[in-house]
Amino acid sequence: MRSIALAIAFLIGLAAPAAAQKADIEAANSKWVAFFNKGDFDGVASLYAADATAFPPGSAMVSGRAAIGAMWKGMAEQITDPRVTTIDVKRLGPAAAREIGTFSLKTKGSPSKELTGKYVVIWQRVGRDWKLATDIWNEGK
Repeated sequence: MRSIALAIAFLIGLAAPAAAQKADIEAANSKWVAFFNKGDFDGVASLYAADATAFPPGSAMVSGRAAIGAMWKGMAEQITDPRVTTIDVKRLGPAAAREIGTFSLKTKGSPSKELTGKYVVIWQRVGRDWKLATDIWNEGK
């Protein structure tokens, strides 16, 4: 009986940090969207690790916080109203997590078109904050 209680306590101990990681990551995603919508690309870049890499669809890899901020600034000339939905966060350790999710956004211009897709992100704990370390996405289901 004691071993069952210890096993349950252990599983609860694992679930609590995973739930906290998901909540923290969803909060960081909300900041990302808010920064993007305000046109604050330094703010967007601040959510990435200094040595982060982004893998935009159909383009070369973009490395480093400043370059990623500039990439998003350029993309903002063509897109608006990004939305992300976290599907799953998997704890990879105390300082790393993998997030999968979906996104939608609208193209600028007339007529505007809604695009949807999916993404995978590796998050890295830097101090007390979660930072995007690897960011890859593509259009489609």
